[in-house]
Amino acid sequence: MNTPTSTATGHGVRRWWDADGGWSTADAAGTVLVIDSWLVDEGRVRGLERHTERFGRACDRFPGPGAERTYGFLRAVAESLPTRGRWFPRVELMESGSGTRLRMWLRPAPPRTATVRLWTAAGPDRRRLPAVKGADLDHLASLRAAATAAGADEALLVSPEGHVLEGSSTSIVWWRGDMLCGPPPGPGLLPGITRALLGGLAGTAGHQVVTERATAPDLEGLPVWTVNALHGIRPVTEGLGRFQDTDAAVAGRWQSRLAALAVPADASLIPVVHP
Repeated sequence: MNTPTSTATGHGVRRWWDADGGWSTADAAGTVLVIDSWLVDEGRVRGLERHTERFGRACDRFPGPGAERTYGFLRAVAESLPTRGRWFPRVELMESGSGTRLRMWLRPAPPRTATVRLWTAAGPDRRRLPAVKGADLDHLASLRAAATAAGADEALLVSPEGHVLEGSSTSIVWWRGDMLCGPPPGPGLLPGITRALLGGLAGTAGHQVVTERATAPDLEGLPVWTVNALHGIRPVTEGLGRFQDTDAAVAGRWQSRLAALAVPADASLIPVVHP
């Protein structure tokens, strides 16, 4: 029997959470339904409230703990995040033999990379629930493995019509002059938190932020970026758009603006939901 513990800390440890018993050691059994993750750097996080809101909305799609317990779990996670070092915690809704359960996996953050090479997966996007992070985890992992085998870093997903959607673990945006562009939202696209934060920064700086459907040939000659919580902004150097030496400097300036959004992780950022 698992013994409840007061915290979720521990290098690479998975822990179940229960509203009555707190934290307990978790096994790996079960099926992942929903996940979310964010970068914790010296106790600071950007967009924590957005990540937890996305996780909560996705969990609502499945029979399970309900909003009150889900947000209670997320507040407990926030209280347990380390204040030193770089971490990439993952929160999970799991389906096990006893029903759906909430789990946290505290992981050291992998090193950040500054650029990315894309590989286009054969055929159209085959995800079942693109708007739910974690629902197609195994499929996306296999695409990333195929991209790596092809000498790239990330798999590019396209619609049946050939429109650029996103990467297997990233959102994709591009610049048309001073205009920041990206695929339109909808059920075929994960709501990207870092993309939303970048869009807010661009709008505040006076740039027009638009959505458009674009194929890979439509983006020839344009600077294209992938964005996510772990790496922030990475210019695409191969596989989509075009890359010039000046693009790295521009991306670096926007990366600094993103980093400035990080605030101390605190449970007060996560709403209290009452039954």
